[in-house]
Amino acid sequence: MSSLLKEEMQRVLFRPEKRTLVEFIEIEEEKRGRHFLCVSGKTPVDIYMYRIGLEDSYVKTEVWALQELSILDGRDPDIDDPCFLMHFDTVRPVKAVSCAAKYSLARCLVSLSDTHQHTELHLHNFDWTYIKPTSIYSNRGDCMVLMRICFYAFNLVCLSLCPVP
Repeated sequence: MSSLLKEEMQRVLFRPEKRTLVEFIEIEEEKRGRHFLCVSGKTPVDIYMYRIGLEDSYVKTEVWALQELSILDGRDPDIDDPCFLMHFDTVRPVKAVSCAAKYSLARCLVSLSDTHQHTELHLHNFDWTYIKPTSIYSNRGDCMVLMRICFYAFNLVCLSLCPVP
């Protein structure tokens, strides 16, 4: 479902401007319809975030440059709170549909800030282990985790089949 949405947003909103949709999350708004927060890029220094509404058609409601984002505030890292604050010239509150979406966007923005702007994005109140994993296994993705689970399961099966003297 999300890949179809991403493909459609890329075709309708970003391809005509020769931009690439990097990441998007669904957010909750008081207005009717679905709403998204999107990150797109054209060149390494031209990264923008968009607040987009979808009722009858996609409408860009707000646009910000990544270099204008001074702080990304997760509010409270100890609870599952999908709300966060983006500090530009003013503070913009955002409520993602899930905490996982909030962290997905934060990982994307940190990565883009590190690689394209060569500056560190200031994060407050995020659990840093979910943003930049420190384990060699955790930053290889789901495939590595699945491989480790299968390896342990295979070892358990082999051990359970061994005769006990």
